[in-house]
Amino acid sequence: MTDLDNFSADPRRLRKVKLLHTFIWAVLVAAILALPFAIWFRHDRLGVGISLLVLGECLVLALNRGRCPLTPVAMRYTDDRRDNFDIFLPLWLARNNKRIFGLLFIAGESVWLWRWLGGPKS
Repeated sequence: MTDLDNFSADPRRLRKVKLLHTFIWAVLVAAILALPFAIWFRHDRLGVGISLLVLGECLVLALNRGRCPLTPVAMRYTDDRRDNFDIFLPLWLARNNKRIFGLLFIAGESVWLWRWLGGPKS
């Protein structure tokens, strides 16, 4: 059974899936961008929460072979398969999303490690 076996063009449903996917993406990006600030200002509980949230998303992606679970849902409503067919992002960002925000997450975690190993004591 292929992805197109259940295909039924439905722009309204596709738009809803894309909105949900974009909202979840925005929450995760906000968390990744907030992480180094939470760490720097010693909000350790917030930092742990953010880290667990992002690591949870990484687990979800790993269990789905690197794809968001919403991607197959969006596939039901369009035959478009560009990198951004299931999310409201520019093509270049959708294509490089994991690379960009993965590196930013690692950078945030590195700030934490640096501080833990003896960074500024303020």
